[in-house]
Amino acid sequence: MAGRIPEQFIDELMSRVDIVDIIDAYVPLRKGGRDYVACCPFHNEKTPSFTVSREKQFFHCFGCGAHGTAIGFLMDYDHMEFVEAVHELASRLGIDVPVAGGIHVAPPQTQDVYQVLEQAAKFYRRQLKEHAQSQRVIDYLRQRGLSGEVAADYGLGFSPPGWDTLVQALGKQAEQSLLDAGLLIEKPGAESGRRYDRFRDRVMFPIRDTRGRVVGFGGRVLGDDTPKYLNSPETAVFHKGRELYGLFEARKAVRKLSRLLVVEGYMDVAMLACHGIRYAVATLGTATTPEHLDRLFRQVPEVVFCFDGDRAGRDAAWRALENVLPVAGAGQQARFMFLPDGEDPDSLVRQEGQEVFEERIVNATPLSTFFFDALAARVDIQSIDGYVRLVELARPLLAKMQDGVLKREMVARLSERMRMSPQELQAELGGAAQALPKSGVLPVNKKHKQPSLVRTAITLLVQFPQLARTVSDVDVLSGLDRPGLALLMEMLELLGDRPHLNSAALLEHWRGRDEGRYLQQLVAQELLLAGEEQAENEFTAALERLRCQARDQRLDVLHGKSASPGGLSDDEKNELKQLHSGAARSI
Repeated sequence: MAGRIPEQFIDELMSRVDIVDIIDAYVPLRKGGRDYVACCPFHNEKTPSFTVSREKQFFHCFGCGAHGTAIGFLMDYDHMEFVEAVHELASRLGIDVPVAGGIHVAPPQTQDVYQVLEQAAKFYRRQLKEHAQSQRVIDYLRQRGLSGEVAADYGLGFSPPGWDTLVQALGKQAEQSLLDAGLLIEKPGAESGRRYDRFRDRVMFPIRDTRGRVVGFGGRVLGDDTPKYLNSPETAVFHKGRELYGLFEARKAVRKLSRLLVVEGYMDVAMLACHGIRYAVATLGTATTPEHLDRLFRQVPEVVFCFDGDRAGRDAAWRALENVLPVAGAGQQARFMFLPDGEDPDSLVRQEGQEVFEERIVNATPLSTFFFDALAARVDIQSIDGYVRLVELARPLLAKMQDGVLKREMVARLSERMRMSPQELQAELGGAAQALPKSGVLPVNKKHKQPSLVRTAITLLVQFPQLARTVSDVDVLSGLDRPGLALLMEMLELLGDRPHLNSAALLEHWRGRDEGRYLQQLVAQELLLAGEEQAENEFTAALERLRCQARDQRLDVLHGKSASPGGLSDDEKNELKQLHSGAARSI
């Protein structure tokens, strides 16, 4: 895939990074036996239950269950995206991040775009202080109630009137980069080649990514001109469906965010900040997308969506709900806050103040309540036909949800309305809870149960990847029908090709897959082993027993076929003799 970081680079990164050094820079660690310990940074505790293993290159908290590799730590603790975390680790090692084809992730032209956007942001801030018309802008912001502190925190500026102020300020050599950054517009047709500033005579709001880099701008007119709000166009570094205005500033202002409030515009974000509500973010003229939600829930467990109380606002809320359903419930909560008619967050917080406004946030409508109220409004729940229609409307929406407590509670609530048992309703909705995932990953057994041979082998292999070197023939297991065997064989084949991989590299190979989550649970388990030699003995014994099971299973197949009318082929007869010979030697 174009732009994808090669797996070999991730392998190399995981082999060179020391997770102890990475985490110790954020959370001071102390030696505790073989591992390092600290109070967990992901939940409040007095007795340390957070451990970091240099041997496994893995962290695990026995209190809250948080765990992962060095990449996972940066993603969870510093709220980085995967690619950002890879870049951060690579920069610490002084190496470049390649992509498939040998092209670097941040090509020179993209670097030029970032650079010119930062220069433009500085220019706009300077104009707010020095331009001949700056007092007019300052008076406007003061009249809106915006404080100088918040204006500085959010980097507000002013784009002066005029057609080419940016080019004049940054120089002719920056013209192409300004065009690439969406800050210049090129005239089409007969006037092709003529370029002018996109933003003119507007209050400027720089839009930053999670790393704090300027990726675009929003501009608001000072008078009644149209459009009132103008955003940067899509560029190589700016995608409206992914970025959230104010997210970087919220993370900077509140170290441990627990909630984010999603509002409509950047002025709402700034005005809420003026009243002490520093955890508001805004979508940029688009509906809330799955990419927005991924970014939001990567930061916090609770998201509150703020909408107008009119029909348009509720329609927008419903679109947001449809995108939330696939991710809601797994420790992630969504609420919906509807404003009184004629009010927006800016006007309402000025009228009510911080305390009353935050009460509205705390008491926002839960997802489940909004879900059922909105569906009930579409049908006549006084009639049988209406109840049937309610189930039909709910069916595809509930199907989007992950199995878990929230989904079960919503099914139970719907069953109450339908006067049916939850089991009967579940059958109507499309069956009971799902079975094992398609990957065939084994569920982790309770401590008092004896683990299966396959799970034993996988656990030992993920904790001691070098054990794969003791395996000479993987194919002898290929005919065996056991849950999880496909994962074990895939691990052995991968380690056969890349014998240098450590536990962290193995986990990163399966990141984002069911197998990856399963392997992370297994690598966190404490094994009562004297050392690598005992681990090798246990691993060898488990594989030998699996080989015997595979042989016995194949013998059953051949014996069954020999009794059939067609009998065995010559090759199968030879195979049967060899299997019997092997079985005799193993007795």
